Amino acid sequence: MTELSKEQQTEFEAAAFRRLVKHLRERTDVQNIDMMNLAGFCRNCLSNWYRDAANEAGIPLDKDASREIVYGMPYEEWRGRYQREASDAQKAAFEVNRPKE
Repeated sequence: MTELSKEQQTEFEAAAFRRLVKHLRERTDVQNIDMMNLAGFCRNCLSNWYRDAANEAGIPLDKDASREIVYGMPYEEWRGRYQREASDAQKAAFEVNRPKE
């Protein structure tokens, strides 16, 4: 395995994050509930993790701002454009798979 400097690791992680966010912005057909049911995280989770990292670094970032970073637009706008009503099957699967707090 190639040894990476801390700076390289951070640079590559940031590039992978940007690519993931770009991919999720392009795949508006993929619903958050499906991501949660299959992968255990969704766009909202990603935005929460981003906000947590900012806050841990002493940078205040609220939920709306972190969601806009991930969604590429205000969350309510994204919901209005792309979010569909979840089916009963999706909701049932979410109840089984939802993260335990």
